[in-house]
Amino acid sequence: MRSSDKESALLPASEPPPPPDGGLQAWTQVFCMHMTFFNSWGVSNSFGVFQQFYSETLPQSNSDLSWIGGVQVSLLFFVGVISSRLTDAGYFRPVYFLGVLFQLVGVFMTSLCKNYWQSFLAQGVCMGLGNGCTFCSGLTVMSSYFLRNRALAVGVAAAGAAVGGLIFPVVVDRLLYEDAVGYPWTLRAVGFIMLATQIPCLLFFKPRLPPRRSGPLVDWSAFREMPFAFFTMSMFFNFWGLHFAFFYLGTFARDRIGMSRSDSLDLIMVINGVGIVGRIVPGMIGDRVTGMLNVLVPFSFAASLLTYCWAAIDSTAGLYVFAVVYGIIAAALQSLFPATATTMSPDMKKTGTRVGMIMTIVGAAALTGPSIQGALINRDDGRYLYGQLFSATSIMIGALAGVACRVSKSGFVWQAKV
Repeated sequence: MRSSDKESALLPASEPPPPPDGGLQAWTQVFCMHMTFFNSWGVSNSFGVFQQFYSETLPQSNSDLSWIGGVQVSLLFFVGVISSRLTDAGYFRPVYFLGVLFQLVGVFMTSLCKNYWQSFLAQGVCMGLGNGCTFCSGLTVMSSYFLRNRALAVGVAAAGAAVGGLIFPVVVDRLLYEDAVGYPWTLRAVGFIMLATQIPCLLFFKPRLPPRRSGPLVDWSAFREMPFAFFTMSMFFNFWGLHFAFFYLGTFARDRIGMSRSDSLDLIMVINGVGIVGRIVPGMIGDRVTGMLNVLVPFSFAASLLTYCWAAIDSTAGLYVFAVVYGIIAAALQSLFPATATTMSPDMKKTGTRVGMIMTIVGAAALTGPSIQGALINRDDGRYLYGQLFSATSIMIGALAGVACRVSKSGFVWQAKV
């Protein structure tokens, strides 16, 4: 071996260049992540239309039916600790491909389901596993391309959830009720849309950082960092209550306000559609002006107060106003959450691992929240007050934990950009 070769072998591995924060390659990753949000959160946020259909066709209670959507959302988070770590280790492509396969198998098998347990396994478990593999790994890859513009990039990508939340309910309602093609072909149409929109992701997603094959699955040292611990607590309580409106707004409109099925579907479309604004604009403000955490905390307080106000709404007009305002606020929280989570790792190489840890813990909230709220509705004899109070209070606790995260990260310097 030549002396130069020996010297180069002793040199440490070169560090990757800083994130480009723009350019064709970087914004291509944002487009791919937009499609990933479309096929994961876009479908999950549309569960309200399935909740209504299942409540009409299956004998199970609202609490039991909500387990389908709750498991789907929670697995999106739970799988994160594994899929994100595998992405860090250099296995992004097989993980993402497996996720797309699970999504498609889940939706096409759902089209064959006849009863509750079949829908639970296909739509809840199988699609949830697929969502977790694609979302968490894709977010890890995309975030590595941005630093200064990260919240903006995540916001543009997260707008895919709002687009999906508009398209999928319309497709399901139109095919299921107006064109009457039947439940099986309605779900197959959803599956074909997912297949077509995932093809660009399979082709153009490209990891930027070199693999980090060594290292634990869980970075336990993160919990000794107060900002990380408080942020994780904040997001747990936020997501324990945040999805109550997405799951139950349609049934509330029908059962308590007396709205028709088609009008209640309009509410689901509104609460998802306005999220395009909520997912992009707050991220831009966080990037350019205040810092992401400084935007997230006030939105968390606003979501809590608005959910308390929901308990007083008894008219169609009031419910539409609630859907618009809450849709923007909840979308901002959903978008700012992953963008802020990526800042909780001082070492960029550990970003995937730490984001996966946060999402796994938040997954426990997403799993139990809707079922607890459904049980509270049953306990309240079909009224929604107990569920509304539970959701609003849990989000308020999350907001207070967000304040603690903010203080532990920058002290009481309120003008600091965090």
